[in-house]
Amino acid sequence: PNPFNPSTIIRYQLPKTGNVTLKVFDVLGREVVTLVDEYRNAGSYEIEFKSSVGSLQLASGIYYYQLKAGNFTQTKKMMLMK
Repeated sequence: PNPFNPSTIIRYQLPKTGNVTLKVFDVLGREVVTLVDEYRNAGSYEIEFKSSVGSLQLASGIYYYQLKAGNFTQTKKMMLMK
C-alpha cells in the first residue's frame, strides 16, 4: 500500500525465466538498496521493503523502485510516511 510505514510488499510477475534486478532509489536518483539481483524462473514473486536498511533509517518522502527483467524496465513511486 501507498503510503507505507514501516514496510511494504512489492509484488511482480515474470512471464519468462531470466535475470532480474529490483532496486530502490531516493528522489535524487541515488540507489538506496538492491532487493533482487539474480536469475529467477517465470512466476509471481513478492519481496518486503523495510524503511530501515541495515542501521540506516530512511527519512519520510518519496522513493522509486525499478524492476529490470530482460528488455523490460518499469519504475514506480512509493511514499514513506512516518
